[in-house]
Formats: sequence, C-alpha cells, structure tokens
Amino acid sequence: MEQLNNQNQRDTMNSSPKLVLYNFSHSSCSWRVRFALNLKEFEQLNPLRYVPVLVDGDVVVSDSLAILLYLEEKYPQRALLPDDPRRKALNLQVASIVCSSIQPLHMLGLMKRIEEKVGPEEGLLWAQSSIEKGFFALEQLVKDFATRFATGEALYMADVFLAPQIATVVMRFNIDMSNFPILSRVYESYKTVPEFRASSPEAQPDAGS
Repeated sequence: MEQLNNQNQRDTMNSSPKLVLYNFSHSSCSWRVRFALNLKEFEQLNPLRYVPVLVDGDVVVSDSLAILLYLEEKYPQRALLPDDPRRKALNLQVASIVCSSIQPLHMLGLMKRIEEKVGPEEGLLWAQSSIEKGFFALEQLVKDFATRFATGEALYMADVFLAPQIATVVMRFNIDMSNFPILSRVYESYKTVPEFRASSPEAQPDAGS
C-alpha cells in the first residue's frame, strides 16, 4: 500500500452515497479501486496512514485486495471473478503476485532505504529486478488464457491489478516491455477501456499535487 500524502473525496456510486474510497492519485493500490475521493478524518480510519481505505456506511476496509473482495460480495452485478474455478484461481494468483510479490518491492520508501545502505543506483536496480521477475512469472501464468485481456475476453480482477501495475512500472522504472509480449498486448487493450482511463492518476483531482 502507498502512504497518504494528499486528500480528495467524492461519493463513489450515485446509488450508494455512503460508499467512500480514501485514496491517493499516484498510488497503484488506490488505482485498483479508485473513484476519486476527498480524504477526510483519515487517521481515525487507518492509523497506519496508508491508502486505499473504503468506507461503506459503518464498514471500513483497508488494503486493495480486501476491498475488491468486499466489493465482489457486496455488488455481484459486475463480477470481478469468473464462475469457472480454474479462471477464478488464476485471477486470484495474478492479484496475489502483483500485490504481494511485485508492488511491495518497489515502494519508494524501500528503494530509498536500499540507496542509503548500498548506493545511489541500487534502489532502481532492485526495483527493476523485482518487477521483471514478477512479470516473467505473470507472463507464463496467463499465456494459455490471455486473449483481449489477461484471462480472456472479459475484464476481471487480474486486469484490475495488472493495468495500474504495468502503467506504473512503464512510467517510473524504465522496464523494457518487449520482454513481456502478452502483458504488453493486454495493456494496450486496457488503454481502450473508459474505466481504466477515468481511474488513471492524471484524471484525478489531486493529480497535480
């Protein structure tokens, strides 16, 4: 998860005005569940001061994977997980690899710590190595399933995790995506999805902060 350094709030669904997401525009974790909200009274919700945090009435959920699983149960009209057990497991594997084995290893705080202890270039090298290792694993994992999107023709949880992760590393870490043709292809598909464009950091009210 990313540490809070900006505030922004909006009701997330017209039909559910109490559903509020506390997030930060440049956080890839927030991007997964973003609805461009204005943060207020954040420390009372999550003393660690990490985003995202979802508030749904008297329910408070932090961590992007937990939020998406909560939304999957609460709002099943647009499923994030397919019915087929094999594809469902595949989506959960992709989500787990991104949020547990890739994204935490290129946190800015960790990179800064590595640079302080080892050398000024080592933070970026560490991040690139961690990302590439994870991307090679993802490439192999989805190779027999990916068509338009990561696990087929429909958008699912795997895509919700992959889209911001790929966008972030392309923008920040100079990853050569030619090494990952499947991920590159599905990422181009994400760019055509209105919800992806609307949730991007530059589309958020706090983007210039």
